[in-house]
Amino acid sequence: MALAAGERAKSHAPIDFPWAEPPAEGAAIEVAEGVLWLRLPLPMKLDHVNVFALDDGDGWTLVDAGLDWRRARAAWEATLAGPLAGRPVRRVLVTHYHPDHVGLAGWFRAEHGAEIVATRTTWLFARMLQLDVQERPAPEAVAFWRRAGMPEAVLEQRMGERPFNFADCTAPLPLGFTRIEEGDTLQAGGRAWDVRTGSGHAPDHATLWSRDDGLVLGGDQLLPSISPNLGVYPTEPESDPIAAWFASCRRLAPHARDDQLVLPGHKLPFTGLPARMVQLEQNHVEALARLRAWLSEAPRTAHECFAPLFGREIGPGEYGLALGEAVGHLNHLLRTGAATRSERGDGAWLWHAA
Repeated sequence: MALAAGERAKSHAPIDFPWAEPPAEGAAIEVAEGVLWLRLPLPMKLDHVNVFALDDGDGWTLVDAGLDWRRARAAWEATLAGPLAGRPVRRVLVTHYHPDHVGLAGWFRAEHGAEIVATRTTWLFARMLQLDVQERPAPEAVAFWRRAGMPEAVLEQRMGERPFNFADCTAPLPLGFTRIEEGDTLQAGGRAWDVRTGSGHAPDHATLWSRDDGLVLGGDQLLPSISPNLGVYPTEPESDPIAAWFASCRRLAPHARDDQLVLPGHKLPFTGLPARMVQLEQNHVEALARLRAWLSEAPRTAHECFAPLFGREIGPGEYGLALGEAVGHLNHLLRTGAATRSERGDGAWLWHAA
């Protein structure tokens, strides 16, 4: 008889954290021979991103690059002169297109001549968003917000403000890059790495699995103690990131072992990946169940679905991510026949349990 998700998690070794504290800015921790863990600051509630430097002998391969802002550049300058011992950065492998991971990849290309390595979708998304600079929200964004039930006062404020622009926090990307894809093998840090891609948080998100020891570079696809944002945005308003997330978890899970050390994009390196893979899927299974129960009480807009999904107050700095994730879960219920929607007089979708 097949085990339930909770029983599968208990059948594996528990999640453990070999390091209790991260490296300081400009410093590094060697997590395995030839692999350095670095941490860069972010100007937001999630105040850091992990990056990793792989020792190639005559230089370094970086995995992710951090956000492009003054403090992160200063941290990199200290790291380059200190833990990286003045040796050149020859490659920057970008796990996915989000600005806290790709932000300074173009800077390393311009200042250090580094090769940029990424999946095609990562590079195309980053280039497209970097070129799409707006002084006021696009009509499609306003329509998306209305559909999601954004309160009128918040909507009016946003319509009068300059929106977030990807180019504001990412260095210009070059025209060319080196493509990796599912099934490729990459040599770096004295190891052969299998490229395995996931989706849901970001399309074609690259993860790297060492053939030579138990290291896994997980980016944001394999986080230890927080769930990656699975959001929907005006670029693809009818998408279903939850289905993509479930499919990715099930595809990656057979490769997970208890002895692997996972190097994630945020929080602390960890072991116990098989148990964590169960959790990463189950978190959203449970969120969908809470959401459907919430809709069975009364029709709701996406804006009104924060309580069952997050269970806490959502502040202004988190609002956009929370709204996108609410729409993502509602779209999944719609796609699977567990919910329906109807248009309210003000243009907002009202979601109903089917």
